[in-house]
Amino acid sequence: MQSSAGKKWFGRTPSEWLSSLPIFSLLLLTLIIGTGEMVHGQLLRLGERMFGDPENQVQYFLLRADPSAPTCEANPDIDALVAKQVADAESAPKSDLDLLFGDVAIDPNEIRASLEAARDQCRERFAVYERVSKAITPEVEVFREIETGFFGIFKFGTENRPLILLIMVAIAAISTTKHFHHISLRPPRTKKDFQVYSLAMLGANLLMTISASYYLKLQYDSGVAVENPLISIIAIALFAALSFISLKDVLKIPAQAEEGGSYGMGLLSIPLYAFMALNAGINFFMDDYVAGLAIYFGQITELSSIFLNLALYLWAGMLLKQTRVVSLFMDILRPWKLPPEVFTYIVLLAAAVPTAYTGASGVFVIAAGAIVYREVLAVGARRHFALAATAMSGSLGVVLRPCLLIVVIAALNKEVTTSELYGWGLFVFILTSTIFMIIALLKAEGRVTERAKAKEALPQSLRALVPVSPYILIMLLVVYGYEYLLDTKLDEFTAPVMLPVIMLFVIIFDKLRGGPTKVGGDTPAEKKKNQGLEMAVRSATTETIGHIGALIMLMALSISVGGMIERSGLMSVVPAEMGSIWMALTIFMFMMVFIGMVMDPFGAVILVSATVAPIAYSNGIHPVHFWMIVITAFELGYLSPPVALNQLLARQVVGEAEMDKAAEETKHKPFYYRYERWLLPVYTLFIGLLIVTYGGQTLINNSDNLKPVSHFLGLDQLRPAVLDQSPTPAVEPAPAAEPVADPAAMDSAADAMLDPAAPAADDLLGGETAAAPAAPVAVPAGPSPAQLQVEVTEVVSNWAAAWSARDVEATSAFTRPTSSCLARKAGHNGKASAAPESQASQVLRSISAT
Repeated sequence: MQSSAGKKWFGRTPSEWLSSLPIFSLLLLTLIIGTGEMVHGQLLRLGERMFGDPENQVQYFLLRADPSAPTCEANPDIDALVAKQVADAESAPKSDLDLLFGDVAIDPNEIRASLEAARDQCRERFAVYERVSKAITPEVEVFREIETGFFGIFKFGTENRPLILLIMVAIAAISTTKHFHHISLRPPRTKKDFQVYSLAMLGANLLMTISASYYLKLQYDSGVAVENPLISIIAIALFAALSFISLKDVLKIPAQAEEGGSYGMGLLSIPLYAFMALNAGINFFMDDYVAGLAIYFGQITELSSIFLNLALYLWAGMLLKQTRVVSLFMDILRPWKLPPEVFTYIVLLAAAVPTAYTGASGVFVIAAGAIVYREVLAVGARRHFALAATAMSGSLGVVLRPCLLIVVIAALNKEVTTSELYGWGLFVFILTSTIFMIIALLKAEGRVTERAKAKEALPQSLRALVPVSPYILIMLLVVYGYEYLLDTKLDEFTAPVMLPVIMLFVIIFDKLRGGPTKVGGDTPAEKKKNQGLEMAVRSATTETIGHIGALIMLMALSISVGGMIERSGLMSVVPAEMGSIWMALTIFMFMMVFIGMVMDPFGAVILVSATVAPIAYSNGIHPVHFWMIVITAFELGYLSPPVALNQLLARQVVGEAEMDKAAEETKHKPFYYRYERWLLPVYTLFIGLLIVTYGGQTLINNSDNLKPVSHFLGLDQLRPAVLDQSPTPAVEPAPAAEPVADPAAMDSAADAMLDPAAPAADDLLGGETAAAPAAPVAVPAGPSPAQLQVEVTEVVSNWAAAWSARDVEATSAFTRPTSSCLARKAGHNGKASAAPESQASQVLRSISAT
């Protein structure tokens, strides 16, 4: 991102005062909000331990505010009050309703008892008031000011997350537009490039302004009170400001623009954000859906937590770039003098861990792509190979625990659980990373380099561990500090808050330790730029602004494109029945690759869950298998031309100068090496996708024959559509009987068979079977006993999987179907109420008890 030149105020440019400082403040506020619930809970516990008085029945929550003195009478004249109430009752006029109940005797003793109870309660309130008042010491007042003040900040932030996000995005988007930092197929260079770029941005922002204004008008015209008009007003102001900036760029070409160029090539410079806004906006306007752009853009406020977490991830990555951590870790590998391909393979394996925590491949490429590129290039790799590794660094880990994308999929699709997806995701990760290694070695140019001996490399690697150990210790201390002080572990939900805190402590230690940071390059000016704690944090925040504005705006408009696709009815053309599962797999595979090319992962998952997934399930595709295909296809889409979002992000973080060097370096080489940055990722993930799609279905079709192997490898999570069951004895068909007249009575009997304390099923059915207890209960025609056995086992196993994953909604959803299946099975077998309790119901009850 270009830095603003000009006069400085107190050591900062106007741009830094108006963008970097506000964004830094909002990011810190987001951290406080994210940590607030954990910290506030611990403060309440601390207050209870410090100031609670169990002997006097005073708890800390009573001390959080000054108590109000009771207004009741602690020593009333009971006799006078009894006499007054008796007199009032006798002299009160009788209503017609009172006459219906006859004369009601007035009992003074009951009135006295009531008044004495009220007096006792009043005295207790006075006693509590006195105990609480005495317990409020100066220490309590200081502590509660801290606790309630922190709660006020936390409460404000929690209630205003959408507003905080929108302000952050507005500031970042204005800065990004001003500095031409939006994501495009190629950055603008020439004057004609800038003209096309600015005109497209002007058109897109004008459409957004019109749509947001019209949407606010619709809200006021509806006659219903607008819930939060400030959000719409800020959106209108944002797009109006962006339109003004774009208009200014149209009228005045930037000074850095080169001469020449062509309008055709200039089309490649149009930001993806503007391209999506123009296409979706024109489509919505033609469909008389003027407010469509604003409505779909507003989805980011509905998902404010996700996008705020995204901003925190980006900030953590930029802070990491300002430290020497990665370079010091690489020093452990350098003594071994590994081939570039092997070194890159290890780097990609290591990069999969932070990718899994960020939950979106593009986030990691933005945060750490430059580091990956620099380190791979430093061991002698080709520039195109290093660019391919940079683009793929954020792709392989999205199937690993605790990727947030998997959590979203499991939340939207009750047919799968996170345990199943993570289990099979591990093998997909092993598959794709191994394919990358094989292709990279096959395409190695056969350079002969000296290999290090273990007796020489090992001592050097061990010595390199020494400067790294303090950073590892800091990370562990922060993680365990959260765990033991705030009772919070590092997982997919807490990582957005904990990672920036970890990086802040790391960067503080790194800068206090001294020494230049070679992030920007090796020149003295670039080294000096990143010296000092304050300058490092400021530089990281400034770089974060550009990425927040570019990526979140792109993701917001990607949601609009998803809405355009959904409204167009394109998904409805997919046939519900495709005849062959192999045909269905092929169609869905290519469809998912296309969706991955044009949408961000979270928006794409929402679209696929609502439209495509039910069709895939109905065509016999196993849900877990389907979502493994989807995730792998999405990653292929993010790396495939013509869009290739991860490639564009890699180009952005590496810089155009490196792209030019890569093109010059391979100008006279064969086709593969000229386009290796595109072909290597596509080859890897396309082969992996084919194996996942067709090989996965082959595993399912031959699950019985491969069961010993799958059990040995721990692959039992992926269950075929029909579970293998142990043989059951043949059941004699029951004699024909009249069906039960009342189905509700049959359901009641079925439920009763699951409850040992309930009345017998014979009683619930009207007692007809009581006269002949040996005869089977007549039931309506239904599935065979073998089919019911399959249904019972599958539902119970699904319930157990949901329970083990702590999926409350899925567990509740499975409880009733499980009971129904067990009851129907019992009815088919003609058993009494105790029969189903002996097998499957006992399993269900034991799991629930556990």
